[in-house]
Amino acid sequence: MTVAELVGRTLVELGADHVFGVVGSGNFHVTNAMAAAGARFVAARHESGAATMADGYARTSGRLGVVSVHQGCGLTNAMTGITEAAKSRTPMIVLAADTAAAAVRSNFRVDQDALAVAVGAISERVFSAASAMDDVVRAYRTAVEGRRTVVLNLPLDVQAAEDFPSVRPKLLAAQVPSPDPTAAQALAKAIAAAQRPVFVAGRGARGARKELELLADRCGALLATSAVANGLFAGNPWSLGISGGFATPQAVELISGADLVVGWGAGLNMWTMRHGALIARPRRLSRWIWTRTLWARTGRSTSACWAMSLVRPTRSRSSSRKASDIGKSRCRTAAGGKCRTKTCPLWTELTRERCRLDSTSGSQSTGCSQWIPGTSWDIRVPTWRCRMSVVFCFTQAYQSIGLGLATAIGAALAEPSRLPIAAVGDGGGLMSIAELDTVVRLRLPMVVVFYNDEAYGAEVHHFGPHGHNLDTVLFPETDIAAMGRGFGADAITVRALSDLDGLTDWLAGPRDRPLVIDAKVTSGPSWWLEEAFRGH
Repeated sequence: MTVAELVGRTLVELGADHVFGVVGSGNFHVTNAMAAAGARFVAARHESGAATMADGYARTSGRLGVVSVHQGCGLTNAMTGITEAAKSRTPMIVLAADTAAAAVRSNFRVDQDALAVAVGAISERVFSAASAMDDVVRAYRTAVEGRRTVVLNLPLDVQAAEDFPSVRPKLLAAQVPSPDPTAAQALAKAIAAAQRPVFVAGRGARGARKELELLADRCGALLATSAVANGLFAGNPWSLGISGGFATPQAVELISGADLVVGWGAGLNMWTMRHGALIARPRRLSRWIWTRTLWARTGRSTSACWAMSLVRPTRSRSSSRKASDIGKSRCRTAAGGKCRTKTCPLWTELTRERCRLDSTSGSQSTGCSQWIPGTSWDIRVPTWRCRMSVVFCFTQAYQSIGLGLATAIGAALAEPSRLPIAAVGDGGGLMSIAELDTVVRLRLPMVVVFYNDEAYGAEVHHFGPHGHNLDTVLFPETDIAAMGRGFGADAITVRALSDLDGLTDWLAGPRDRPLVIDAKVTSGPSWWLEEAFRGH
């Protein structure tokens, strides 16, 4: 057995069951070793797509994501997807072949350690045959326990070595830390003293709906989420929907009126707090707290459990809820009004299905592709009780367009029992359309919605109101449906609601091929993009 084979087999033994990648000479053996050990290899058409698929797979499944790339150019091609994963703290290992230390004149030679560190990933390396097993286990523990994206460099000369110890290191169970008792007491005291508390839950709190709702009931808090955790409190009468740039005007009013904002598994940053506008009233807001929710194997929020056990019910005092039908009505309005686009009938048609849905929204290329699915679709994420109707996977930590389709592929493979839906813009979708071949090849029953405004719509909304020339971001009409059929998918063009009959026919059929929907949209006022650009 070579070191390359040892690395591949060890990762599978540690639990890696999928590996995404583009195979070249440098990562050929390690990829084949993982496949031979039982992992499923998914061949992407571009390394950035492979990294994004692994990212979407890890986010949706809760398991380790693995990417395999060639040395040099294979890694640089994957860097955008790796950056998104690193910024999102996705537990992922990038198996990156590397040039041998003596190959100083190789065309593939770049500083791969510096590349990883530059984008926020952790750089690890298999140093020798003797240390190979320990090196792999160290990378694995860093990725899983630290929730980090790790680039594991595999020099070609080390990969080919065969002389290594046969004794395998013992892998200890991951240790889940508990909150500091003093900090938990301080948090409970702040919550108990607040008159108008608001909880903002993020991706790190997805397993803590029960605890957070019970705690909110005790202290009279209103509930909101970050964009990536959209739908966590769906159905709760005190839910405000999304906090931040996607928040409705009513939600902004209620959140900015809080005297305490607590972030559970979410950063209270420029996006969740709308460039600080939601905490811009120092006389009314006494404190804001960011709790980094701990990912326990039970899926519960440890911080929420501690706070709930310390905060006593406070039913008698006035709160932001006001315990009235008027208060509930305001929350329902804040959570979102009526949508007047073709997306609502599209969503209605899809949710007529008895099967569960997996919605994956992608890039921001038109603005519509990130805002419409996130705010107009009835998204309900998995909770502590059961797996609810929709899993929402939102790749926006790096704000790169072109990641939506590959994210949907990874999410679809993580949840094969669900119907995957990718919502992308024409700019980002065309940038990554090569992965439509991957969807067809894998025979995924996926619906790919291209919101097509024939432009890089975000720039249109950013610069258009100021009278700038937009020729560089406008494009002639593109027949995306024809492109979809060229890849072997079914496809329809939607200009009116009656055109959705093609979706009905596809849903009733065998679904042995994906469906591409070329949804023609028009440019118009875009308050959510104006808000996003206000801080730049």
